[in-house]
Amino acid sequence: MRSRTAPISQPITIRRAVARDARRLTRLVRGSGAYEGKYAAAVAGYRVGPDYIEAHRAFVAVGADEHGDRVIGFYSLVLDPPELDLLFVADEAQGRGIGRLLVAHMQSEARAAGLDRVKVVSHLPAEDFYHRVGAVRTGTALANPPAVPWDRPEFEFRIPSE
Repeated sequence: MRSRTAPISQPITIRRAVARDARRLTRLVRGSGAYEGKYAAAVAGYRVGPDYIEAHRAFVAVGADEHGDRVIGFYSLVLDPPELDLLFVADEAQGRGIGRLLVAHMQSEARAAGLDRVKVVSHLPAEDFYHRVGAVRTGTALANPPAVPWDRPEFEFRIPSE
């Protein structure tokens, strides 16, 4: 993954995802540079549909560009069992703190839902990111061929009550 250090220059808002976001979220997943090469098969047919958005707590990060508002990242929080199911930031927006904003928002949502922990099964290239945003490594999710033919690190966010 590319590393960028430019801070966020445009205001970023986080809002609940809606059905019309489905195609853009699918494009973010399938177009992720973290899933190139040997990882490409894991997202080749992946689809974030309107039904998924309605069934989970999915939120999008929206930034303004020359064409208006643009979805530049998103996450999905599953409440039972508590898990951060998806977290993606557009390649061109990475390294600007958007992933960190999404994680903080997820933690706030988890706290509001009464959760004290949220599990994450990480993609290997995202492992360092989860360390940097405070997740604690708890184990390894074993490979599940053919969908995911490699082991993945498991993390946990501990959600303190306020």
